[in-house]
Amino acid sequence: MRHPHTRTTRRRVLGALTAGLLCAAGLAAPAPAAPAEDPAAPALADDLALTPPMGFNNWNSTHCRADFNESMVKGIADLFVAKGLKDAGYTYVNLDDCWALPQRDAEGKLVPDPARFPNGIKAVAGYVHSKGLKLGIYTSAGTKTCNSAGFPGALGHEYSDAQQFADWGVDYLKYDNCNNQGVDAKKRYTTMRDALKATGRPIVYSICEWGQNKPWEWASDVGHLWRTTGDISDSWSSMLSILKQNLPLAPYAGPGHWNDPDMLEVGNGGMTDTEYRSHFSLWSVMAAPLLIGTDLRKASQATFDILDNKEVTAVDQDPLGKQGTVVSSAGGRWVIAKEMKDGSRAVALFNESGTAQRIATTASAVGLPDASAYTLRDLWQHTSYNTAGTVAATVPAHGTVLLRLSADPRWAAHPPAAELGLDGSPLLEAGTPATLTSTVTDLGRTPARRVAVTLTGPDGWTVRPASPTTADALATGETLRSGWTVTAPAGTPTGSYGLTLQARYLSPAGQQVTTTVPLTASVVVRPPAGTSYLSDLNRLSATSGWGPVERDTSNGESAAGDGHPITIGGTVYPKGLGVHAPSDVSFYTGQTCGKVTAEVGVDDEKGTKGTVTFEIWADGTKVASTGVLTNAMPAQPLTADVAGAQVVRLVVTDAGDGIDSDHADWADARVSC
Repeated sequence: MRHPHTRTTRRRVLGALTAGLLCAAGLAAPAPAAPAEDPAAPALADDLALTPPMGFNNWNSTHCRADFNESMVKGIADLFVAKGLKDAGYTYVNLDDCWALPQRDAEGKLVPDPARFPNGIKAVAGYVHSKGLKLGIYTSAGTKTCNSAGFPGALGHEYSDAQQFADWGVDYLKYDNCNNQGVDAKKRYTTMRDALKATGRPIVYSICEWGQNKPWEWASDVGHLWRTTGDISDSWSSMLSILKQNLPLAPYAGPGHWNDPDMLEVGNGGMTDTEYRSHFSLWSVMAAPLLIGTDLRKASQATFDILDNKEVTAVDQDPLGKQGTVVSSAGGRWVIAKEMKDGSRAVALFNESGTAQRIATTASAVGLPDASAYTLRDLWQHTSYNTAGTVAATVPAHGTVLLRLSADPRWAAHPPAAELGLDGSPLLEAGTPATLTSTVTDLGRTPARRVAVTLTGPDGWTVRPASPTTADALATGETLRSGWTVTAPAGTPTGSYGLTLQARYLSPAGQQVTTTVPLTASVVVRPPAGTSYLSDLNRLSATSGWGPVERDTSNGESAAGDGHPITIGGTVYPKGLGVHAPSDVSFYTGQTCGKVTAEVGVDDEKGTKGTVTFEIWADGTKVASTGVLTNAMPAQPLTADVAGAQVVRLVVTDAGDGIDSDHADWADARVSC
């Protein structure tokens, strides 16, 4: 449930958590000291939530709209069965806010909204139970819930409300944090724990206090899961920010007590399927609760394919109950490893950046013992290989390769793993040939035979090999390198285009293997000679913490075009870029430009709030930066020498204190070429 305060308040909660957990570069901080209790033992000793809860919650798809009703809830339960989600482990069908009337009855009891739930909650629970599923409900540890309509919260009514929930057959309670009257969080949440226990009904207890009071430090004997962050939204930046806050808390998770980075957004439309696969993979490797947040009655097959990947949900549901930990994260190339009960490791190779990157690790680095070779299972491709110990892949922008690596004595039954890559800049000017080099490397203990590689582009593009594209055999660690000349036709519009790199080879046993890597090439145009406003140029990529990057207005925070005239310290600027931290805007400069200038600062539209830093990067090197800037400061001039750079990036960070109200302006930003 999203509490009723502005996004500013939610970001304050989120930001307070971020500080101290992660450094400004996005690298995971050292994990906090493990709690005293044994994380392998259920803290509440009630045998509930021994693996992270899986199910559905309506909030992310419906909020309080009229389509949240009894028909929807029953329809979700039906789809759990019909689509195989129940078999994949999804159990709970959970109601969020707005299920009740705004007033209690004369006896102080909660009253289900008769328009939404004409047959009452008990009847809905009965229907859900008839499908072999369980029902969840929502309230807040305050006088009112989070919705502005003012539905009754449970503060002061804990025992009565808990008994109502039990009498209705409720199996799961999400207990929010709004309108809490300043009462100590531990006291409020412990009171409801005791009230639930007093009913005698087993009810999974989800603490939703947004991580404000570090529940991971005290709630393992209070609830079965606790939110570690503010609310998620259906955007890449929100998902990424929450990921980075939740990762360092791995020592506190275990059977019966889980870190909860909030519900899934998969299928809601704000991210690509590649990004949703990353979201789902990363939540699974973090042993997070998997609560579907999209209306399954409208979901695409691609959404079902993500949610129903049983090899991925098996990572989340592994009975050892370990949350994955960060092995490395340099340059946005994340390796996250999760110890599994059978001794294997789930390994996520996650690419945070906006371009494809090679991400690599080893069996030793993820905690496996020395062995002559290992079995490597790709959990999205559902294929197995052998590796001599190296784990590596070219991972698409915002993508995740999720693997399961084991010291398996049967490794030789699988063909060798091959790593595919592409060297050279994927930035092409239309009508101008570009040179790229493909690589195919045998990572296996066994040789790859009769290796052949192909590179294909969009219709109308010319892709020609400039060197041999086959090899009789590749031994462990050997690479086939093939040059390619790639030309986009003259007049090709700027934008991103797909390339496909594919290798075929035989295992020693004669197994035919085909492995494919989707890549992206960008058709670009150099800035014109002279000085140009950056807001007038095509962007290679653009990300912003809330809302899109705006041209010649402030960020505004939500939909495109909702900003205001760029204003810093009372001075209005007609040209520039409006962003929200964290943000990253990149431009192709084609080695022809010399200088970037801007007046930078926090926009006046958020009053006295907001702290940011500004950075200019040239081909991976930071060439200019500010200190911490606040709204109380006038615009600061920022100039950078970008001579010889292929790509220039404008970066804004949250200055290490969270992203609350971090509306940042690149006023009067120009490039000289």
